[in-house]
Amino acid sequence: MIGMNTSMMLLILLGVPAFAAVVLGFVGDRKFAPEINIAGSAATFVAGIGLALEVLERGSMLAGGKFFFVDAFNVYLSVLTAFVSMTTAIFSRRYMRREREHGRVGHVGMRFYHAMFQLFIFAMLLCLLTNNVGVLWIAMELATLSTVLLVSLYRTPTAIEAAWKYFILCGVGIAQALFGTVLLSFAAEKVIGEGGEALLWTNLSAVSGSLEPTVLSLAFVFLMVGYGTKVGLVPLHNWLPDAHSEGPTPISAVLSGLLLNIALYALVRCKVLVDGSTQSHHAGNIMMGFGILSIVVAAFSLLRQKDIKRMFSYSSIEHMGIATFAFGLGGPVATFGGLLHMLVHSLAKSAIFFTVGHASQMHKTQEMSRIRGLFKGNPLVGWGLMFGVMAIVGMPPFGIFTSEFLILTATMKDAPYLTPFLLLGLGVAFAALLRRVQPMVSGEIPPYQKPLKVANVPVLLHLALVLMLGVYMPDFLNNWFHAAVELLK
Repeated sequence: MIGMNTSMMLLILLGVPAFAAVVLGFVGDRKFAPEINIAGSAATFVAGIGLALEVLERGSMLAGGKFFFVDAFNVYLSVLTAFVSMTTAIFSRRYMRREREHGRVGHVGMRFYHAMFQLFIFAMLLCLLTNNVGVLWIAMELATLSTVLLVSLYRTPTAIEAAWKYFILCGVGIAQALFGTVLLSFAAEKVIGEGGEALLWTNLSAVSGSLEPTVLSLAFVFLMVGYGTKVGLVPLHNWLPDAHSEGPTPISAVLSGLLLNIALYALVRCKVLVDGSTQSHHAGNIMMGFGILSIVVAAFSLLRQKDIKRMFSYSSIEHMGIATFAFGLGGPVATFGGLLHMLVHSLAKSAIFFTVGHASQMHKTQEMSRIRGLFKGNPLVGWGLMFGVMAIVGMPPFGIFTSEFLILTATMKDAPYLTPFLLLGLGVAFAALLRRVQPMVSGEIPPYQKPLKVANVPVLLHLALVLMLGVYMPDFLNNWFHAAVELLK
C-alpha cells in the first residue's frame, strides 16, 4: 500500500501544474504571471523530490487504485522533468519579457505561453507516472498538442509552417504508436483477460513471458516508429529542427531536455516487455539500428547548419540516438550509461539553449555568421555557451564524457562491429560544434550587438551539475541508477 505522504506528493506533483495552467489561463499577461509560473514549477519540483525520497526508502509503489505506478526509473525522470521545467521558468521570466517589449509576442501570446507551459509539464509527468499504457498514449498526445501551440507562438509564416510540420509528422507517428498499443493490449487480453487490467504496466511486466512473441514483435515495430518520431530519431526527425528554430527558446530547452526523454522512456518500457516475451534481442537490435543511424546522420548534418538553434536541434537528435543505442545494446554498463546520458544531456542542452536565447536577443538574429564577440559583449553568455558546448561534445571532466565512455566501453565488448560508426558520429559532432561555436564567442563586438541583462542562475546551475556528475556521483544517485538498471534487465 502506498503511504499518505506518497499519495500527497503524487497529488501535488500532478495537481500543481494542472492548476497553475488554469490560473495562468486567467491571469494572462499580468505583471505577476511569470512569478506564478516559477512558483508552480518550484512546487512541482519539491513534490518530485519528496516522491523520490519515498521511492528510495520503500521501493516501487502503486497508487490510485493501480492507476499510478512509481519506481526508480520513472521517478528519476520525474525529478529531472520538474527541475528543468523550474529552471526554464526562471529563464523565461526575463527572456519572454524582452520578447514582449520588442513586440514579438502580444498579450494573448503571453497568456497562451504561460498556460501551455504548465499544461506541457503536467502532460509529461502524467506520461511518466501513469500505470496505464493507454493513458500514456493520451498524455503523449496532450504534450504534442500543447507544444504545437507553443512552437507557433510568434505567428510568423515560418513558425506556423514549423508547427504544422510538427503536428502532422508527430500525429502520424502517434497514430502508429496507438496501433502498437492496440496490438499490445490484444496480446495481453489473451493472458490477463478483457478490461483495463490488460493495459497496466505492472500486469504486463508480470506476465511478459506468457505474451504471444509474434504479436509483441509486430507491436514493437509500430511503437518504435510512433514513439521514435517523438524521440526525433532518423529518419523520423524532420519536425525537430524546424520546431526548435521557430519556437521560443524556452520551449526549445524543454523540447530537447525533456520531451525527447519522455518518448524514449515509453520505448524502453515497451522494449522490456518485448524482451520478456520473445526471450531475444529483437527489440534491442531495432533500437540500436535507429540509434546508430541517428548518431551518424545528425553528426554530419551539424556541418552544414547556419541557424544556431537548428544546429543544436541536430545535436539533440545525435544525443537521443546515443541514449537509444545504449538502451538497445542493453546490459548493466550500457543501461547505466544511457540513464546517465539522459540526465546530463538534459542539463547541458537546456543550459546551451538558455545562452543561445540570450545571444540571439543580443544580436537580433539566429544566424551564426552574424553572432560574434560573445566573450567581450557578455562574458557569462560567451563562457556559458563555450562550456556548454565543451560539455555536450563529451570533453572531460563533464558528465557527458562519463556516460559516452560507459556506452563506448559496452559497445566495444558487446557489439564491436558498431564501434567505428559510434566513434565516427562522436568525432564528427565534436569537430563540427567546436568549429561553429569558436567564431561566435571570440572576436570583436559587432556594432549591432545590444547589452542585455541575462538569467545567470539557470545556466550556471546546470553546467555546475554536469561538471559535478563527471567528477563525482553522489551515492544516492548511484543507488538510484543501479535500481533502475535492475528494473530494465
